[in-house]
Amino acid sequence: MDLFESLDNTPKNLLPQDGMVQYYGVILPVHESDQYFEKLLHTIEWRHDEAIIMGKKIITKRKVAWYGDDAFSYTYSNITKTALIWTEALLNLKKIVEETSGERYNSCLLNLYHDGNEGMAWHSDAEKDLKKQGTIASLSFGAERKFAFKHKQSKQTISHLLQHGSLLIMKGTTQTHWLHRLPPTKTIDQPRINLTFRMIEKKG
Repeated sequence: MDLFESLDNTPKNLLPQDGMVQYYGVILPVHESDQYFEKLLHTIEWRHDEAIIMGKKIITKRKVAWYGDDAFSYTYSNITKTALIWTEALLNLKKIVEETSGERYNSCLLNLYHDGNEGMAWHSDAEKDLKKQGTIASLSFGAERKFAFKHKQSKQTISHLLQHGSLLIMKGTTQTHWLHRLPPTKTIDQPRINLTFRMIEKKG
């Protein structure tokens, strides 16, 4: 028997059924993660996120930014955003994530949570502009936060702690069958930056 035959470095699926979520853990050295966190915090064109819910415009404390290969238009929560062109730091991170995950991405939605009071409600990333059953790569910097999943039918919930400099991949039918969220917490007073690399389907 080959000594290395049983070794498999591919992360296990965190979901019991109906999707694929893989947590690669920390993929960057701490000093690099620290440097990227500071660079993203101060060079990204952050804006407060907006959403239209039941006809009312909501402006969040959380800030977002949208970057991509082209000036993609991307609509979610009834608000359309236009992508900015990649920064050098984002291109470097995109390359690292693509090499690690074996997938390709043409855009990135970034989120800035100033502290644990800011989070994200239950939702699935199934907007019409996204590649159907495409892969979404979530790269985290800053404060460690719990990330949760809930099955749409059974209501089963699963959570995982996302570390500074770590990568989580969602793919397959995950968005069809599962919701996910970033729960708020009063125990964290440090900021977190999350990059979600994804594939936008070009129209025409």
